Amino acid sequence: MSEGDNLDKPIRKNNFLRTVIAVLWSFIGIRKSSGFQEDIANIKPLQLLAVGVVMALMFVIGLIVVVNLVVAS
Repeated sequence: MSEGDNLDKPIRKNNFLRTVIAVLWSFIGIRKSSGFQEDIANIKPLQLLAVGVVMALMFVIGLIVVVNLVVAS
């Protein structure tokens, strides 16, 4: 195996973290066009969908917990 073989493979930086950051930016609604294009090129749609659904559920559950705490006091 030569050193040139490693150059053909794309470097995958923490793709899960990148997906979470992309979903958080989409929740806020602020994103640079260049960052958006980079996310589209590097993140698989299934990963984006899964992380988005999980984070939306976490948000809803968090709201329910806060409302229950406020109403209970």
